[in-house]
Amino acid sequence: MGDSIATNLFMLGYAYQRGLIPIGDEALERAIELNGTAVPMNIGAFRWGRRAAADRAAVELLVAPQATGNIVTFARAPKTVDEIVASRIKHLTGYQNAALAERYRALVDRVRAIEQRDIPGQTALAEAVARNYAKLLAYKDEYEVARLFTEAGFAAQLGSQIEGDFRLKFHLAPPLFAARDPKTGHLLKQEFGPWMLQAFRLLARFKALRGTAFDPFGYTAERKQEQALIREYEGLIDELLTSLSLVNHSLAVKLAAIPEDIRGYGHVKESHLVKARHKWDDLLVQWRNPAVLKQAAE
Repeated sequence: MGDSIATNLFMLGYAYQRGLIPIGDEALERAIELNGTAVPMNIGAFRWGRRAAADRAAVELLVAPQATGNIVTFARAPKTVDEIVASRIKHLTGYQNAALAERYRALVDRVRAIEQRDIPGQTALAEAVARNYAKLLAYKDEYEVARLFTEAGFAAQLGSQIEGDFRLKFHLAPPLFAARDPKTGHLLKQEFGPWMLQAFRLLARFKALRGTAFDPFGYTAERKQEQALIREYEGLIDELLTSLSLVNHSLAVKLAAIPEDIRGYGHVKESHLVKARHKWDDLLVQWRNPAVLKQAAE
């Protein structure tokens, strides 16, 4: 489909074909038409989802890369701690600098060493920290959005998906400038023209300001919260490592993996964070009260 947004209608079609949607296909397609947004793509995605539910193998065969004499390879998601660390170090270096990557490596190495010392053969805690600490460190802010849009890969992807002349438009809600919806309080997105690419190129050069006193975006509530979360997570890991044992190892892994529940951006992220906070507090009560932990184990 050439657009990840098509995933939504693809999954709707898949669910419909599996009998999970109590509405007729004609009514669903009519609703897509009435919505008036990317109608051909959305109807196509809906129908492809139905086909995938009926004959997934045939759909996969149709969309598979064609043989051209070259070997087609696909990147495998990193699984071992070493693979995860190598992948995240590369990302964090591009995201900000080598110092941030080294900060990440140091904590993961310390977790791995203590986990192996206290529970030989176990790596679940190191894996959880390797994934989730990197996620908190690399929060998507204005500098990261600018970097991603100005990377060569973005332009190459556009060129491979769109033919002929086209004009870029960006829909953004900059925290420093965007108005808020009077009813919900959420930031309202505005449309910006292709000139934003030049602004992104300039902004991407200032990523070194991130987290410093000179970062103009760092004074917003959302950015302060993200920096605070990093420090809080580091404090949590320090606490876990001081009394890690075979008895509480699985609980430590659950605590270290809490950032997995924090998804999205803006008000969506805030909603997930509230739920994650409740989970964090509940698990910490167990961690800090051995009697509760023993009772839960029994």
